[in-house]
This record gives sequence, C-alpha cells and structure tokens, in this order.
Amino acid sequence: MKIITSIKPMLIGFSFISILVAAEPPKVSVQKLSDSVYMLTGKGGNIGFDVGVDGILVIDDQFDDMAKPIMAAIRKISNQPIRIVLNTHWHGDHTGGNIKMEKQGAVIIAQENVRKRLSRDEFMPFFNRHVKAKPRAAWPIVTFLQSITLHLNNDTMRVNHVEHAHTDGDVFIHFKEDNIIHAGDIYFSGRFPFIDVDSGGSIDGMIQGVKEILALSNDKTQIIPGHGKLSNKKELQKYYKMLVNVRNILHSYAKQGASLKEVLAANPLKEINKVWASSFIDANKLTKLIYPKMIGKKSAIHQHSHH
Repeated sequence: MKIITSIKPMLIGFSFISILVAAEPPKVSVQKLSDSVYMLTGKGGNIGFDVGVDGILVIDDQFDDMAKPIMAAIRKISNQPIRIVLNTHWHGDHTGGNIKMEKQGAVIIAQENVRKRLSRDEFMPFFNRHVKAKPRAAWPIVTFLQSITLHLNNDTMRVNHVEHAHTDGDVFIHFKEDNIIHAGDIYFSGRFPFIDVDSGGSIDGMIQGVKEILALSNDKTQIIPGHGKLSNKKELQKYYKMLVNVRNILHSYAKQGASLKEVLAANPLKEINKVWASSFIDANKLTKLIYPKMIGKKSAIHQHSHH
C-alpha cells in the first residue's frame, strides 16, 4: 500500500512536467543571408524566405504547430503580407503550415506531383505511416512541370524541378542576384539523405539534382539544405562524392546478383557510414531503401511492412 501512495505523487509530478514541456513552443532561429533572403530553422525542413517591397515569399513551412512561431519570426523582420508559399516537395515537415499560410492570403505554388500527393491518401512504408489527404486549403493552386521563375523584391528566383530525386516532386530554388540556393531535401547537409523511393525518389535523381545545384554554384554561394546547417559548394561537393560512391559500391553488388541480405551482411558502406550516418538514416537504412530498386525489386521496407 505504501509503495502505491509514494508512486502516485511522483506520477502526477511527472505528467505535470510533461504537460509543461509540451506547452513550450519549439524554438525558431533566423539567419540573415542577404538584404532580402533569410534562412529559418525550427522543427522540420529548413525554411527560406524573401522579404521586400513586393511582400514575402516563404519556401516550405514545416509542421502545422510551427506556423505561429514561424510567422512571429518573419513578422520581426517584415510586416508585409506573405504572398507566396513555395513547397519544395510534399512531405509534412515541409508543407504542414500550408493551411495557416493560405489563411494569411498566401498563394501556394509547387511542382504538380506535390499537389497530387497532398490531395490523396499516401502510405509511407519507411515510417509504416498512413498519411491522410490534406484539406483543399493545403493544396498548391499554382503548379508547374519543369520550372517556374518568380520575380519579387528585385530578386529573380528560378525554381527547377528534379525528377525522381528525394521524391517525384522536388524542386530547388536559385536566387540569382543573391547567389543563394535553397536545395530542399535534395540536400541533407553533412549526413545521409532519406530517399523516399515509395514517393518516386531515387539515388540517380538525387545525384542529378546535386549536379545541377553545383553547376549553378561558386565559392561564394550560400546553400540552404533541406536539413542541417547552412552550407556551401565545397560541402555539397563532398556530399555529391559520397552519393556517387554509395551508388557505385551498391551497383557493383547488384551486378553480381547479390541479394539485399547479402549486401547488408557484407556491410560495404561501413567506412562511409562513420562519417555520414545520423540517428535518422544510417548506411543500413539507406541500403534497404535504394538497393532493392537496383536489383529490380520493391524496397525492402515496402515488403516488410505488408507482411
């Protein structure tokens, strides 16, 4: 009996603390990259935004519960209306704030596959998660196939689609005058990427996308990755080499007809893993995502989740 009474207040205390922690708004930090372009980090994908006389353009908007702190951070810099929200791809950590941004009067723009995926139910085998279709207000109302150019605040922003990279709807944004590129999830700075092969992603497309970004970069280019710290051409080149290396190593196993099980047992990415692994994606997970496609099977995660 005594034990129970002594545990009870502890439990109450614990749940009270967790309520306090939950109520704490996530921290948002803003970095100024040029006169008009800023990078915002919070919870989810990195945001880029452009401010000036024509209003505000926001690239990605993280999660729904981040909309308030994100807007508050933007408001500290400019009181202009948020006119455009550009989604780099469909994932919820980049599009979760769409509805609240749309309520502010923003026009949502994205590659057309983003609209398709946001407007229907999706299943993400990697997370074993069913993602419900988003309400209409979250859907991009302006879509494009290959590229679009935005002219705002004396900036020319060229938005380019890369086919089958992180997903089938990825874009990166080149701010010509400011020499800044928002790479979206084509680039995970300093770590292995998550390649959503079940949403049309592929390592070949990732490599192609990085190649295109590198071609537009010089030593002064500031590169906003989808995840990780602000980056530059030199770091992106290292990431490019890593991706090519991973692909070549796994391809050599695919040519020999090795099964996924055999590749995982051989652990050929062990050395690369030491440098590039994160708690989210390690060499094992990356191999499970991309190797089955190389030998013409559905991703291992896919098969696993349906058993």
